Amino acid sequence: MRHKPVIPRQRAHQDVEDTLGYYVNEASAEIALAFVDALQAAYAHISHHPASGSPRYGHELDLPGLRCWRLSDFPYLIFYIEQTSHIDVWRVLHGQRDIPGWLNAPD
Repeated sequence: MRHKPVIPRQRAHQDVEDTLGYYVNEASAEIALAFVDALQAAYAHISHHPASGSPRYGHELDLPGLRCWRLSDFPYLIFYIEQTSHIDVWRVLHGQRDIPGWLNAPD
């Protein structure tokens, strides 16, 4: 089975760093590591099956190709677009946030 490399943008990296900091400070290092494991599993999934993510926010925000995939056991969504050569990860956001506002936030 072919897969595409998953390449997070700077904003996605920052989202992950912020989430890890939150879990380390508010929960435990063990929970933070579990988040990393769930994120890696989700990246592996979308690498092999990019069309499996929901196009809901792409339709709502008129962003063709935008999809999202939920992390297992965590309330976070990965927002990405499949490119010819890779998976372009835009953001990794908590599902209870103002998703349209956060996706459109300036860098």
